[in-house]
Order: sequence, then C-alpha cells, then structure tokens
Amino acid sequence: MKKLFIDVGGTYLRSEIYSDGVVLQEKIKTDSTGLMQYIDTIIMAHNDIEFIGISYAGQVDGGVIIAAPNIHIDEYEIMHRVKERYGVELKIDNDLNCAIFAEAEYWKSDNIALLFVGTGIGSAVIDNKKLVRGSRNISYEIGHIPYRKAPFFCGCGRNNCIELYSSGSAMAKWLNYYGSNKLSNLTELKNSQIKEERQVAENFEQGLLYAIGTLITISNPEIVVLGGGVIAQNSYLIDFIKENIKNYALGPSLESLRIEQSFLENASLEGAKLLGKIYE
Repeated sequence: MKKLFIDVGGTYLRSEIYSDGVVLQEKIKTDSTGLMQYIDTIIMAHNDIEFIGISYAGQVDGGVIIAAPNIHIDEYEIMHRVKERYGVELKIDNDLNCAIFAEAEYWKSDNIALLFVGTGIGSAVIDNKKLVRGSRNISYEIGHIPYRKAPFFCGCGRNNCIELYSSGSAMAKWLNYYGSNKLSNLTELKNSQIKEERQVAENFEQGLLYAIGTLITISNPEIVVLGGGVIAQNSYLIDFIKENIKNYALGPSLESLRIEQSFLENASLEGAKLLGKIYE
C-alpha cells in the first residue's frame, strides 16, 4: 500500500511517498503547479496510492480549501475531487494544525501552543488534548489579527494584518516598498547600515512579540513551540522573545510557561502523516 504525504507551504511543496519501507521525496516551488495538478501527476506515475495526507498553508474545513492567502488554488473541493476521480482516500488540514499534532507528540504535552513563521505567520492550540478548531476550523489565525496599517495589502485582502509585519513575505514587501534590493534575511537587516532596513527588522520583532504575547494570553498553554523557516534561520529570536515577552503577555500566563524552538525538521509534514489516525 502506497501512501502520499504532502506539505503545501507558501513557498515550497514537499512530498513523500511511502511504499514497502521505501520513501520517495520531492520538493518543488509552490507556484510551479497547483495541488490538484500535482496529485494528478503523482497518481499517474504511482497508480497504487491508497491514501493521501495533506498539510496545507491555508484555511481548510471538511476536506474543502476555503482560502489560502499565499497559494494559488486550482481545486477547492480537493477531498471530494480526488475520491471521485481516483477512489483514493484523502485527508487535508491546515499546516499549523498538522504541525501541532506532531509537536504535541514530540513534547508529550496536552496543552501546547504553536507559532510558526515562514512565508506567513500562523498558530495553533491544543487545549486539554483537543485541538481548538472553531466553527469552521480556522481558529487562531494569528497572522490575520488587526495590528497596524501597511502601505500594501495582505493576501487575505486587508492592509492591517500582523502578517504584513512579521513574516517572510512581509520583509520582502517592505524591502520592495523602500526600494531595497536586499534579500529578506532578518539578521542581515537587523545589522544593516541602512535605517529603513533596520526598521523592517525592528517592525518584524515587535510584531512577533505582539503575536506571541496575544497567543499566550488567550490560550494559556504550558509550552509554546516556535518554528518555521524564519525562526530556524534566526535562532536569536528565541532568547529575544524570552527576554521581552513579559511586556506583551498577561503575567500569570507566563508562570511556568516554557518557550521552545521546534526540533522537528518538518513538523507540518510529520503531522500530515498522522491525519489517517486522527480522522479515524
């Protein structure tokens, strides 16, 4: 029995096919193909796939993609379409929901919050062993809480999301706005000789503290796990957050709280591998 697992992020699509102990891996740019198109291609090459688990950087409910601010959607009714076309069982969930399943298992925690920063910024919460989903499975969309107005728009259509300040895409947008040709590397921007580039880094840090402080205050977890590409590339942020979070979160919520960096290479993909068990 072959199983296909896919992590669709704002920048890359990563996949793994499992068959008789053999793993085939692939990584491509997200904008090079749509998710449905990618599945069509894989199934044509591997027609004995029996299960597909997908971690998706967007809003998903009941096997339907609702929205994805940073991804082109070529099929909304993805679970139904794959079942109809190929007779293959497919489970799909938000990438942070998938990631927190994997992180909760890794940290052995029943009360855990997750905040990942990559192309976008997102969070998820497990409270007393249960994922907090909300009525449409879009709880804790921390990247789209109102923060400050920006001179450009978020993929969700508004111009005041925290994702416009504290994400990989935000840094790129601000650098373009200032006419800078620098790459969106936070540490380099922080140490830049150019005022506007340092401002991009400072705005990123302040927005990140605001997002994490809000998450801690409203979810009251025992552990917050930080991950994603931007966190991994700028590990100084962990100590920076620990030193400054007291000014952004409710005091009692910080008592006994652990702030940790993710040790999983790809928590979202690892969580996608758990979807068959979670949705049994």
